[in-house]
Amino acid sequence: MQKNWLQWSGVGLLWAGLLSPNVLAETLSGEVRDANGQPVAGAVVEWVGSNRKTKTDAAGRFSLEDLRGEEVELHIMAPRFVHQQLHVDLDEGPVTIQLRPTRIEVIEVVALPWHASTLESAQPVNVIAGDTLARQQASTLGETLKNEVGVHTNYYGPVASSPVIRGLSGPRVLITQNGLDAGDVSRVGPDHLVTTETSTAEQVEVLRGPATLFYGSGAIGGVVNIVDGRVPTDNELSGQWHLKHDNVADEKLVSGSVTGGAGSWATHADGFWRESNDYRIPVAAEREEHEAGHEQDHADEAFDGRLDNSAYRAKGANIGASYLLDNGFVGVSVGRLERTYGIPGHGHEGEGDVDVYADLEQDRVQLISELSLDHAWFSALNTRLGYTDYRHSEIEEGVPLTTFANTSREVRAELFHHPVAEWRGAWSLQYKHQDFSAEGAEAFTPPSETESLALGWMEERHFGPVQVQLGARVERVELSADQVTVPMEDQPGLLAAYQVKQTFEPFSLSAGAVWDFTEGYNLGLSLSRAQRAPSAAELYSFGPHIGTSSYEIGALYDLHEEADGHFHAEVSPAAVELETSNNIDLTLRKFEGDVGFTLNAFYNQMDDFYYLSATGLEAEDDHADEHDHGEAEHEEEEALPVYHYTARDARLYGVEGQLVWQVASPWRLTLMSDYTRATLNGGEAMPRIPPLRLGAQLEYRLNGWRAELGAQHYFDQDRTANLETESDGYTLVDAQLSYDWEWAAQTMTFYVQGNNLTDTEARPHTSFLKDKAPLPARSLAVGLRSRF
Repeated sequence: MQKNWLQWSGVGLLWAGLLSPNVLAETLSGEVRDANGQPVAGAVVEWVGSNRKTKTDAAGRFSLEDLRGEEVELHIMAPRFVHQQLHVDLDEGPVTIQLRPTRIEVIEVVALPWHASTLESAQPVNVIAGDTLARQQASTLGETLKNEVGVHTNYYGPVASSPVIRGLSGPRVLITQNGLDAGDVSRVGPDHLVTTETSTAEQVEVLRGPATLFYGSGAIGGVVNIVDGRVPTDNELSGQWHLKHDNVADEKLVSGSVTGGAGSWATHADGFWRESNDYRIPVAAEREEHEAGHEQDHADEAFDGRLDNSAYRAKGANIGASYLLDNGFVGVSVGRLERTYGIPGHGHEGEGDVDVYADLEQDRVQLISELSLDHAWFSALNTRLGYTDYRHSEIEEGVPLTTFANTSREVRAELFHHPVAEWRGAWSLQYKHQDFSAEGAEAFTPPSETESLALGWMEERHFGPVQVQLGARVERVELSADQVTVPMEDQPGLLAAYQVKQTFEPFSLSAGAVWDFTEGYNLGLSLSRAQRAPSAAELYSFGPHIGTSSYEIGALYDLHEEADGHFHAEVSPAAVELETSNNIDLTLRKFEGDVGFTLNAFYNQMDDFYYLSATGLEAEDDHADEHDHGEAEHEEEEALPVYHYTARDARLYGVEGQLVWQVASPWRLTLMSDYTRATLNGGEAMPRIPPLRLGAQLEYRLNGWRAELGAQHYFDQDRTANLETESDGYTLVDAQLSYDWEWAAQTMTFYVQGNNLTDTEARPHTSFLKDKAPLPARSLAVGLRSRF
């Protein structure tokens, strides 16, 4: 009954807008200038709360048509300037808008419903775009973002590395493409890759902290949104291409994209191809600690300088088309992704690393529309629909062992209303269905379906220099599995099968404010209470997870240890609780003058936090038993440690900071640091939490030349969870030299890039493979890219 009510409420709301009466239209013209009175060309002038926007011409002039009401709110965006927001009386005639310069990069955040900038958000946001994204772009999303404040990587080789936001990852960090779920299985295990490609992306956005208000319970730890042009919004000719070679693994990259069109049609095409061998490492792959150390010396003798099973091949392409209307656009895209990649650290005891790789395919369809509405009540309607068909098989010595599949469908609609008592806002309706299956020898979680329906509400208002943001979201999540199994205690070798269905109703609230308390400074405050339904893997897992070298058992089961050290499990009669986050974020920004900075402090109290708890028990790896090791003593070594998903209260808190100093005209210095402390109720540290990090980068730019030298130091991590090993600190030094020039209506860039210049042994504490797979050795890359 509740689901039907939500569905019909959304339909009725949309029809109410469509049947509303129209009002008279007005036109507003003006010009945009800088602090010296010079025109600002290419500035975007947007009517807030609608999809109507335009760009200024070479003289800084603009004109917006079909405006409604006596007063409108404008949002003006331009590179190297602070975004401006102001109210304009339509009876005043032409207006002149002055923008203030800034040293902090200010970029529009598409993932936020208001399309606000990084300086206008109450919630901390990172955005990488343009040349910055091109310079940081790597083979994985995690590696692309690893140097961003508050973001680390759970490094699992050069392909399967996902972002870690403030110590949280997996099912708590949602990965989206153009606002729609990526639809892969990377949230199930760290050895599964994120099916996004940054070489053809326009920008990558990171929302640090709970974002359930906009994206649902899977975003309780944050969101990473990849924005690309696969559904074009205009038909101006633009594009880019990129060629790269890196010697650390003989990596080769070719990528490109182009957008164009004519009349009312816009078209887009992009594609990429990557290939890499096993990458070089500075020390032996596996770190072993022995009393005498002779075994390590023996391992070093056999060290061949490369990490086994780290090679990959990948290719993908997307095509899209949009019909451009006077009040917006409607577009669709179709994409295909194929990857074959090694899975490092997968060898079994006594036999060394064997040939283990994954073969992945994904098809994706997206339909996106943004329409301004000619209504007295509603100003805009944005709609997004996505369909994803994902499949990958894990293959060992030529034999497919396990096949993972996921089919997802998603619909999102946002209906914006005109200001009411100076409050502007929107309602959102979201539906998502995922059909997941894992079949084979290493399938540790049963097939399951996840279905969710949510209704959200967001409002915003300015009170002089204070911007207030409010929101709420109610959601219904249903998890079901038909083949939940558990070994029978009284009949060894037999399994008891169950049909399980869980229903959750997460509810989230958010309140935020941004106060421009003096010129060039603002203070942001974000308060949220967010809830998350546990994932199917967290509830129903029961079996060996080779990717984490553990035997995982879901929270649905109770474990009982026996006197002989064995254990048995049974379905728990206790109710499964929602995970609840109570989070506060405080942000101070300075964005004018030669020095700019952003400082964040956060505190997150999480109730019923689901995590893998080390039990101290062991279970046999049935898959490993299938291999002939030839020695009886290896049988005992095939036992895997048992980890049990457990719900406990936890606290996460920390600080983040970044400072940009324009030392002189060509010199720029950037400093950053972040630290997260995570503790379970009772004082025990949470596993795989990143250590304190300090970073610095010096940049020189003159006459097309650009030189960068950067270093990041990761301190020791000795606050470890039960049975977790400590991690040594390390420092990574990187450098890049590039030259830009204009040729044939293109901006060309040739660059030379060096990573880990000191050839340091680096093992991220956030990685399940930190003791088996260090980061790559010293590398040198050369590349050529173009934008037009």
